[in-house]
Amino acid sequence: MPIKTQNDLPAKGILENENIFVVDENRALHQDIRPLQICILNLMPVKQDTELQLLRALSNTPLQVDVTFMKMNGHKSLNTSMNHLNKFYNTFDELKMNKYDGLIITGAPVEQISFDEVDYWDELCEIMAWSKQNVTSTLHICWGAQAGLYYHFGLNKELLPEKLFGIYNHKVMNRKVPLVRGFDDSFLIPHSRYTTVAAEAIHDCKELIVLAESPEAGVTLCIAEEGKQIYVMGHPEYDRMTLHNEYVRDREKGISIEVPCNYYPDNNPMEKPGLQWRAHCNNLYANWLNYYVYQVTPYEL
Repeated sequence: MPIKTQNDLPAKGILENENIFVVDENRALHQDIRPLQICILNLMPVKQDTELQLLRALSNTPLQVDVTFMKMNGHKSLNTSMNHLNKFYNTFDELKMNKYDGLIITGAPVEQISFDEVDYWDELCEIMAWSKQNVTSTLHICWGAQAGLYYHFGLNKELLPEKLFGIYNHKVMNRKVPLVRGFDDSFLIPHSRYTTVAAEAIHDCKELIVLAESPEAGVTLCIAEEGKQIYVMGHPEYDRMTLHNEYVRDREKGISIEVPCNYYPDNNPMEKPGLQWRAHCNNLYANWLNYYVYQVTPYEL
């Protein structure tokens, strides 16, 4: 599918070099179709990395996707330049009068802080409330999933004994649900987090349907309201080297961190890690766009 981006978004050139079909604003104006309007609330610190990962993940269906990036009004990003944010991002106040086919709420490095202490929590709650009426389907990722489960269902996160860090195997629990259509019986997804939502609490919540679970990582995929809300506890969008970069970063900061589980050949950080999850990541995003966005969204937003 062609991804529509701003003409000079840095991720555009990288995606084109990967042979991913990207159209700029000028060409998109001459295509007589109604592209899907997808808003990405990017809460990750290095926003360019997440932009690239998510645009790559959204690029595997015949649909055209018009992406808008959202930033929080009241939060100052320390790892992304103000020039980049001002050029490519809009605030919620600037976008809240719009309607979107899909919304992605990313993870954020604030999981060890209680939700109420996150400096943009009130604004995020406003956005999640707004999404109920203005977005066809919302995809919550990692901390964004934990935040959504807490806001919508009161399921609080729990601190893990140690960081869940690596590539973990997950079993498909409900194959009849279209979100996991085409999945193998088991699949791999990266995780990088210090907290979790108890599997028992998710299973006990009658509004949620569990679609994939792992003995080590817990519930990894669940949906509510027939897919209007989707929760992904891990990071299927991660690149090959993302966990490596996080591992090196934490080591350089003096943080005690184990080698990512099931990641490096022979558990050796000097070896190039294998890319073992890309196909299921592509399938997940293609299924979300097709079955929960394109097939149910109104033509006139």
